[in-house]
Amino acid sequence: MAAITRSLRHTACGARRAGGPGRLAGRTVSRIGFGAMQLERLRDDRAAAVALLRRGVELGIDHIDTAQFYGHGFVNDVIREAIRPEDDVMVVSKVGADPDPDGPLPLRPAQRPEQLRAGVEDNLAALGLEQIPLVNLRRLDTGPGLRAEGDQVVGLDDQLATLTALRDEGKIGALGLSGVTSDGLRRALPAGIACVQNAYSLLTRDDEDLLRLCLAEDIAWVPFFPLGSAFAGLPKVTDEPAVIAAARDLAATPAQIGLAWLLHHAPNLLLIPGTADPGHLEANVDAGAITLDEASLAALDAVPPRSGDIAFD
Repeated sequence: MAAITRSLRHTACGARRAGGPGRLAGRTVSRIGFGAMQLERLRDDRAAAVALLRRGVELGIDHIDTAQFYGHGFVNDVIREAIRPEDDVMVVSKVGADPDPDGPLPLRPAQRPEQLRAGVEDNLAALGLEQIPLVNLRRLDTGPGLRAEGDQVVGLDDQLATLTALRDEGKIGALGLSGVTSDGLRRALPAGIACVQNAYSLLTRDDEDLLRLCLAEDIAWVPFFPLGSAFAGLPKVTDEPAVIAAARDLAATPAQIGLAWLLHHAPNLLLIPGTADPGHLEANVDAGAITLDEASLAALDAVPPRSGDIAFD
């Protein structure tokens, strides 16, 4: 499928932003942000976790994606310690699940309105904020991950009523949706949606129409699993022959090519790759400087999408 755009945006007004500037909830942020989930791997080395976030800020990252259920609060606690007001970093969080360390999956749905409110309050307390700039509702309608059963099957309208009330109270700045269908997004548009987070990569493009809807509605597209997944059941972008060939030709890594393709593919797309490794963090940021020539883009665009399924996200 032809890319929506071929140009990468560049920094404005001399400000350095990883991947150039993008728009999220009315704010200019780095197109390459940081997905904080993997910080949990540094639970036994808190100083390293803090240092990793500080390094991200130094590299021009000013958009961090988190959730209170990441590491049972450990990740948000580290963000609170590492990120300073003067860094002007936009911290985005997510509700709709709770940790379930003793269950068959590490997460369980938390979809009921009172659970969503509690999730927002927990994020505020852990992050030490009076307002979370953007909160994503993790719906369970589509994509890899949990599915709601029993009293966890909750109408989108009821959930949005709770979250818009929290926005009116000043506890949320903007609303986003994750794991949502095109129909779900259309229903939610009157509430004012700033962001959609669905699984999406070069190989997982089932939501191309949804991406285009977001582009038309000036909604940021912030994919999780931008390189596929390490979990069984989802293909890995870095194993794709066309990606490996482009990496060889452009003196880059396959992961960088996968991220660069996303940045070239749509102007409303923001990346939140996660890592616990400083070297990988720098490589992810460097992907924003890669220019894909027409031949490489054509070869990558021609890669057929492939679907898969996994247990959780």
